[in-house]
Parts: sequence; structure tokens; C-alpha cells
Amino acid sequence: MKILITNDDGYISPGIISMARCLLASGHNVTLVAPDRERSGCGHAMTMGEPVELWKVDVGIDSENFAAYACSGTPTDCVILGFDALDGGTEMVISGINQGPNLADDITYSGTACAAMEGVISGVPAIAVSLDLKSYDDIRHNETAAEIVMSVLRWTKSNPMPKGIFYNINVPNVHISELRGITVTKKGVRRYVDKISSSAYRNEVRAFMIGGRIEDVLTEGTDVWAVSHGFASVTPVHLEMTSFKDYEDAKRKGMEEQLASDLFYHNNYRKEK
Repeated sequence: MKILITNDDGYISPGIISMARCLLASGHNVTLVAPDRERSGCGHAMTMGEPVELWKVDVGIDSENFAAYACSGTPTDCVILGFDALDGGTEMVISGINQGPNLADDITYSGTACAAMEGVISGVPAIAVSLDLKSYDDIRHNETAAEIVMSVLRWTKSNPMPKGIFYNINVPNVHISELRGITVTKKGVRRYVDKISSSAYRNEVRAFMIGGRIEDVLTEGTDVWAVSHGFASVTPVHLEMTSFKDYEDAKRKGMEEQLASDLFYHNNYRKEK
């Protein structure tokens, strides 16, 4: 396939380089378009109203089936430029390997996950992949995460990914021989407690550090449970955000009629008063 890879860690991250090498070794054509610096936590941000720069870079991979570019924008910008500014023909977007987990509610913050979302919006299948790397880990098992992605790609050959979803993959930071298995999961719950860790005054302006302590709800069958128990997790994530039950309830209970009545009153009586 012709695969576009990106991330939110930057184009020289060891995770994206490992992913590129693994894909090339399997015969894929790979284009790397990634931020020129760390862009973690930017979510689905897109640069508007100012130029976004794109230039070729050398990441130490020499292959006629590979090209690498740095981008001054966000991961979402990278995907947009990969589709619209380069040659095109992309058949798959792979975002990662992120150097840290993107579990549960982190999906909404993650530039890695949201780059995969942009791939789906652009009309192609997409995968976000993250390594559950801790700050104290001395070894990064990116090759384990890359092999999980290759297994998922083999699955999709005979089981094409449904339109409108991407796979969010999280992998424990262990050698593949130590992995307990791979499981399909639901999105779990992850909360950040004490989000403001410190504050100070700088030139009479109060400055805050935002982060917090993580508390996971370890419900079996979820991504946070799986990774904490040594399993790689694959979560199908849908971009359709409509709550269909509440949509039907609002219509059934007469919400439209009530709002129309309020609007009629506002336009015909309240203005006169």
C-alpha cells in the first residue's frame, strides 16, 4: 500500500522511524509527514489564517519507496498536506508510534489519535498506535508496537476497516515475547486529578502548569484495563458523535415544537414589548 505516516512527537522520534522501517521491510510505499517539533496534546487543531511550511528532511532511511517531510504545523496539518500538497494516492494513514499511551479519554487530547481521525475524514482507513512508555523506562520497545500494527494490517486485508472508524492501538512497553496477547477493547475512562500542579506570578501575570495525576477506571474489556494487564489493545473508534438515543428522545418529547413555539413568541410578541 501507499501509506502516509505521521505523529505528534516530531519527525525524528524513534517511534515513527521504527514504524517506517517496519512498513518498508514489508514492501509498502511510505511517506512521512510529521511536525518539526513536539506537538503532543494539541488534539484535532488545524492551523488557520497563517502559512504552514513543509520541507524534505533526512531521517536516516535510504529507500526509493520512502520520502520524509517536516511540517511547521499540527499533526492534523501534516495529514492534510500529505493528501493535498504531495502526490496523493494515499491508501492508509498510520499515526505513531507515539512515545506514551493514548488511552481512554486521552483520545480527545491526543494529536496522534486526531491525526488518524483526519485520515478517516479524508476518506482512507487509519490507525493510531502508541507505546505505553513511562518516564522512567530505559528501553523503548517500539518494535513490539510496530509488529502489532503489521498484524492489524494483515487482518484488514481480508477484513477491510469500516468507513468512519479508526483503530486506536496501545501497546505495553515490553518485548513482544512478554506480551500477554492482543485484545479488542472499548474506550475506557481516564481522569486527571489535580490538573493544576503549580502556579506562579511572572511579570504580574499568573502562570499555571497543567497536567495532573492519572486515575484510570480499570473496567475489564477496556483499553486501560488491557494495557495495565499486559495486553495490547485495539479499540475501534467511531467519528459519529451523535447520541442517537437522545436524538430520538428529543424528537419524541416534542423539543422541536417547544423551541418553535418559543421562537414564534420571541418574534411576534416579545419584540413588541
